Amino acid sequence: MMKKRMLILEDGTIFEGIAFGSDEASIGETVFTTGMTGYQETISNPSGAGQIIVMTYPLIGNYGINRDDYESIEPAASGLVVRELTDEPSNFRSGMTLCELLTMKGIPGIQGIDTRKLTRLLRDKGALKGILTAAGEEVNVQETVAHVASYVLPTDLVARVSTQKPYPSPGRGERIILIDYGMKHGILRELNERDCDVIVVPYNTTTKEILSLSPDGIVLSNGPGNPMDVEGTVEVIKELLGKAPMFGIGLGHQLFALACGARTVKLKNSHMGGNHPVKDLATGRTELTSQCHGYSVDEESLAGTNLEVTHKALNDGSVEGVKSTKYEAFSVQFHPEASPGPEDSKHLFDRFMDIMKTSSREGNFNA
Repeated sequence: MMKKRMLILEDGTIFEGIAFGSDEASIGETVFTTGMTGYQETISNPSGAGQIIVMTYPLIGNYGINRDDYESIEPAASGLVVRELTDEPSNFRSGMTLCELLTMKGIPGIQGIDTRKLTRLLRDKGALKGILTAAGEEVNVQETVAHVASYVLPTDLVARVSTQKPYPSPGRGERIILIDYGMKHGILRELNERDCDVIVVPYNTTTKEILSLSPDGIVLSNGPGNPMDVEGTVEVIKELLGKAPMFGIGLGHQLFALACGARTVKLKNSHMGGNHPVKDLATGRTELTSQCHGYSVDEESLAGTNLEVTHKALNDGSVEGVKSTKYEAFSVQFHPEASPGPEDSKHLFDRFMDIMKTSSREGNFNA
């Protein structure tokens, strides 16, 4: 017999559907993603930690779960909402169903609700806190709504998803220190493909420890939550600027901007999906990008800093990339490694490689 489950939002809206995945209740920030495919990468992206993710594409799970498309070993999403779940996937790579994965990882899901109605609600009101809980007379809806409304979103999301110890991913090329704020495996894969000698370090690694590894370049990874919650990180980035070329992605982009004196703001509607158009202001080229973030760099705050805008979102005009006019450092809000999504922006990794090689030949840096 199918179990019923409710999604209760902080504004009192209730959706009742069918439970799948874990039987545990879960609370988090409810957001929607517009990707048609890539649900495995989406739920395993550490940037989605603490979020109840609504899939706007109506049929989810149809190609199952495979061993290759994880973006982290332990998915950190708080829940998954779909219109229709497929329990019999059809794909030669499939090793288990989506329901089996969520059950194994302790993530609850709900299916059979009107996801178009829910998406419109979140579009109009912005992200809302919500809870996935059992349905039935034993649930006091009024008390549950009050509980969700008073729930304080966690501020330690980066600490939850970052590696606890440094580890190497060896190569024979440039030495990259990759600071893990919630790194997608796709970033590491792109650096490995360029034969970089990568050392992944925890988010709270000190400047002294990073420089002791003699980096040719520093990558600031993506990650979840509010960049203002990541204590101490901005000061470390400030100290690292000018010591080696730097490339920020996602949360790393926001932290880089903060380190240069800019501000960040929360977006009304999170950017989540693999179809977000971004314009490169230098070339005039428009690239479709993969995105997963709820905060953005405030363009007005860039005045008086050494940053200039390099990329802009065509949907809402928000800042999608900046570069320093003082240091060999740049960052983008979107995910150039894709996974899921288009690979229009993978050339940014090549750009970073060129900067490191040029700087190494000219001897511009001394860690």
